[in-house]
Amino acid sequence: MRTLIYVPVIHSSADLGSLAKEVTRRGVADFGPEFWAEHEKTILGFWDAVIRYFDSAEVPGFKLYQDGMITDGEVALKIVEEGVKSGSKNYELVSALLKKGAVLVKTEDFSLVKEERDRMLTITRAKSIFTKVLAFLWYKLNKNKLLNKRDAFITNRISETLNDGETGIIFVGAYHNIKQRLPKDISIVEIKDADKVREYQALLPFYHKKKERFSQLAGYLVEEIKHT
Repeated sequence: MRTLIYVPVIHSSADLGSLAKEVTRRGVADFGPEFWAEHEKTILGFWDAVIRYFDSAEVPGFKLYQDGMITDGEVALKIVEEGVKSGSKNYELVSALLKKGAVLVKTEDFSLVKEERDRMLTITRAKSIFTKVLAFLWYKLNKNKLLNKRDAFITNRISETLNDGETGIIFVGAYHNIKQRLPKDISIVEIKDADKVREYQALLPFYHKKKERFSQLAGYLVEEIKHT
């Protein structure tokens, strides 16, 4: 039997690299500075809860899988280091787990990750509304197909590299759908409900209409995670 600790994540702006400034600018423009600041506070609270969960964990030899991680070895460590410098709580936790003996594994295919990032950059850098709309429509039409390809690759990597008797940890965006794809001999320990993390993100543009539910989900994201 193999075990995979599944962490469905919501990324902070610090995780987004070159997209970060534009995402923050759009967030403030669309939702207002007060709400956007509260949203970012919720994301940081989520990560603080996840970090506390792993504080006392003994992880020597655990395999670490990270969405967007397109390599391993020294280059991967450099990526983690740069993520920590940018203020990413995700990479801060990955770095802490590596220092405790976990092993970082190449998780994603470079060409697929690059394709998605290039499409997002095309949207954010468009100089006219017409170009932006065209880029957005292309992304919208192809998003699920691209995500499915990425999920298939991630699943294969886990299946190939997580050996019998080993434990892995995966940090992956909540919109990814890899749980159903994994082999049956992998036991999944989901420390946050991916459906609720996804629902929070889906309700973000409509928070003013669903304030009560949105507030409940925000509370869930930051609440303490119990060890089972």
